[in-house]
Amino acid sequence: MPANDLDPIPVQERTIALVGLMGVGKTTVGRRLARRLHLPFADGDVEIEAAAAMTVSDIFARYGESEFRAGEARVMRRLLEGPRKVIATGGGAMLNPETRALMKARAVTVWMRADLAIVAQRVQRRDTRPLLRGRDPLEALGQLAEARYPVYAGADLVVDVTGGAHGEAVEAILRALEAHGILESRP
Repeated sequence: MPANDLDPIPVQERTIALVGLMGVGKTTVGRRLARRLHLPFADGDVEIEAAAAMTVSDIFARYGESEFRAGEARVMRRLLEGPRKVIATGGGAMLNPETRALMKARAVTVWMRADLAIVAQRVQRRDTRPLLRGRDPLEALGQLAEARYPVYAGADLVVDVTGGAHGEAVEAILRALEAHGILESRP
């Protein structure tokens, strides 16, 4: 990665990257947050699917997780190097060291943390998540949490989003951004 990719930009000009396990609400909350902040929104998985011209499930089935992760890293680089926006990252995006370094320099990362039992209930509604296919969702999420939480803990902000509606999660994220000087205080 060229050195200038890691030159930090002022925190108020940074993209806001939502990170966390699948099913915590990154996409829905991200869309609402972007509207509130008058910023564009990008969903990492949607951008990957557009770049590959196939679904995430198809990418996993045809090429495997390692190829998916390589494509994810390319898409995340493009999103993070572009204009300021709100990004809903894929649950594994932050695991890539180069993506993590680029996020550190170009984004404010917000770990959307939620109770695993509630997340497991949410993800059971759709069979579109390759890492859960054929597995008990709570057990699979527990294993993912064990591996990923130490990485997510490096996020700039941690916001617990277990207890309420998506609107409440947006408000909690806005309060956290204000408290850390990333946004001007609202009246």
